[in-house]
Amino acid sequence: MRLTDINEIKALLARHGFHFSKSLGQNFLCAQWVPEDIAAGSGADKTTGVLEVGAGVGCLTVELSALAKKVVCVELDESLKPVLAETLAECNNVEIVYGDIMKTNIPALVKEKFSDCERVVVCANLPYNITSPVLTAFVESGCFDAITVMIQKEVAKRICARENTADYGAFSLLMQWHTEPKILFDVSPGCFIPAPKVTSSVVHMKVRSAAPVSVKNEKLFFSIVRAAFNQRRKTLSNALGNSLGGHFGKEKIVSAIAACGFDEHIRGEALSLAQFAALSDALSEE
Repeated sequence: MRLTDINEIKALLARHGFHFSKSLGQNFLCAQWVPEDIAAGSGADKTTGVLEVGAGVGCLTVELSALAKKVVCVELDESLKPVLAETLAECNNVEIVYGDIMKTNIPALVKEKFSDCERVVVCANLPYNITSPVLTAFVESGCFDAITVMIQKEVAKRICARENTADYGAFSLLMQWHTEPKILFDVSPGCFIPAPKVTSSVVHMKVRSAAPVSVKNEKLFFSIVRAAFNQRRKTLSNALGNSLGGHFGKEKIVSAIAACGFDEHIRGEALSLAQFAALSDALSEE
């Protein structure tokens, strides 16, 4: 069965009485090169366990099954059970776990399912509506060597963005703190059924073994980052003063910014990850 052939997909879904759910963000791939290239980009091999989120009809799952030691897919839509029972019948190293990834204890799942794998990676065509929270959960779990996902192009650009660009923000810094991200390729709307209204991108994120810079207080570092971008059009001193002034006082914030050699009118979007780290340490001393 060709799991990316539109006619065969329609016949398969009709056979099992399946209907697409807009609320679940379901868009199934109908271009064979896409799941092939996503799976190849994941770096999975016969020592690797792969966590997938959202199997669809299983076209990416099949490709991962051929490469990896084991594939576990967390699928929210139980109406896909008969579909996946048919399409994955010959994939003996695949397990479907029906549930909500956002309510899943990820470390516990990884420990239970991948204890015999040398390394574990994520590879998935993520629903657009859970992209940011699920990627945050993945990196904060500390369970994975790499994360390769197809997501909305605008979000991919945010993940990889650098300072002084419109896409740069707190999410950029969070992902770059934990990973080394790069966009592998774009996927047009015509590669899906039904076709989404936006272009997608596949991003590979190699998880760092250590933070790219050292900070004295990681919690404070991320508090400063969030505060800087909560009011990104304000100067850094005003943005931090509005969010953190009650703890540090405006004068100490201004003093720390000056001690780092930053212009008094600088905005948070102009600071690199290393510069945020320097500011965090300066405020930590305060």
